[in-house]
Amino acid sequence: MCQETFRRRKPFYLDLVLFVECVFVSVCIPTEDRGNENPSQATIQNRPSQPTTKDANMGRSRYQITEPQAPHFLTLTVSHWIPLFTRPAGVDILLGSFQYLMQEGFTLYAYVILENHIHLIAQSPQLDVHVRRFKSYTSRQLIGYLQEKKASLLLDQLAFYKKRHKRDRLYQIWQEGSHPILIQNKEMMRQKIEYIHRNPVERGYVDDPVHWRYSSARDYAGSPGLLTVERVW
Repeated sequence: MCQETFRRRKPFYLDLVLFVECVFVSVCIPTEDRGNENPSQATIQNRPSQPTTKDANMGRSRYQITEPQAPHFLTLTVSHWIPLFTRPAGVDILLGSFQYLMQEGFTLYAYVILENHIHLIAQSPQLDVHVRRFKSYTSRQLIGYLQEKKASLLLDQLAFYKKRHKRDRLYQIWQEGSHPILIQNKEMMRQKIEYIHRNPVERGYVDDPVHWRYSSARDYAGSPGLLTVERVW
């Protein structure tokens, strides 16, 4: 079979593998790792539309951190939109990394963690460095967690979708880049925070932003959240 024919048929096979993996993870990961209020409520069909190959190739040049000490809206996406953050243990890895960075000058204004991507508004004197460190640390921890749980199908997908030039690793957790957008004024800040908090609502996971545990919506509503965010801007 020629490569072109395989390339046309590949998406059906991969979608099937992704569906089987979701069933596999829900069965094979112990019950104690599951929660009532987490991104596992998400469905594969509702995931955000995937970027085109052209968009992926232009990612580095189109989006840049222009003023590191100013707030930026960032999006961190799992490779091929694979739903990794469907269990509290996986999300805890992300939260722990944010907490560590916040001790080193990383300011977090708002965030939401969904099953396969994160939206946040943050700033720091070395924002690009902090984002790279976040991705590097969480990648190692998430791979270790998946290996511990013997989630072989997820690991196979992360290996399959790894970029060819990343020869220093077996798996790729995160897509390249973070699509940073400079927050230029308070009105833009309000719009982006509202977008972040309403993301689970728009995707049909909850009826009210504060019902989504893994976001800063509760902080802005006056209740304690999982992370301490900066609400003065």
